[in-house]
Amino acid sequence: MLAKKKHATDLMHELDGLLNPVREFLRCETPPEWVEAALKQQQVLLIDHANCEKKAAATAMRLMYRYTENPTLLSKMSQLAREELLHFQQVVELMSVRHIRYRQIAPSRYAAELRQNISDPENLALIDTLIIGAYIEARSCERFALLVPALDGELSKFYRSLLRSEARHFQDYLDLAKSTQHPLVQDRIGFFGDVECELVLRPDPQFRFHSGLPLVS
Repeated sequence: MLAKKKHATDLMHELDGLLNPVREFLRCETPPEWVEAALKQQQVLLIDHANCEKKAAATAMRLMYRYTENPTLLSKMSQLAREELLHFQQVVELMSVRHIRYRQIAPSRYAAELRQNISDPENLALIDTLIIGAYIEARSCERFALLVPALDGELSKFYRSLLRSEARHFQDYLDLAKSTQHPLVQDRIGFFGDVECELVLRPDPQFRFHSGLPLVS
């Protein structure tokens, strides 16, 4: 019994260490209403989660094709793409066990509205894309952590296993943006932080993994 309690305590300390930088980076917390909606709509949650993993891998691949002259970016995005595709496979397999059919559903507005604010100049476009990636990964990490205590054992364990990689992906994106040493990096981080927070807190008629405040039916 004591060993189990120590393991649980050590795990909480580890998770806090992973989540503290994420919480400091995000401008606001996910509303509890979103967690309630997620628990009621777990099939949609898993389907959209699978879609998010697939899109994250595709984003990493696009960056690799476009910025071939940046070896650090190529290395980080190569690892990220592999991990996101593995996560996609794991989500689909978990859905199969639960007899949930993977199907196409409309995406949330979240990523599309963030990307509407990408700058036209090429050097800032890369920075903006990396910062957006950091916010998406950070928000994913925060929401996994919120769901872990409320889900069944199998799904809770799976989401807890994703926290480490999501936290690392967030940090990789942020470090790549900062490594450009562009004078507007901090300004763009602040700008996208405000946009991201507004999307999270704005009433949203559609539940998705990155949707905003659920509308009361």
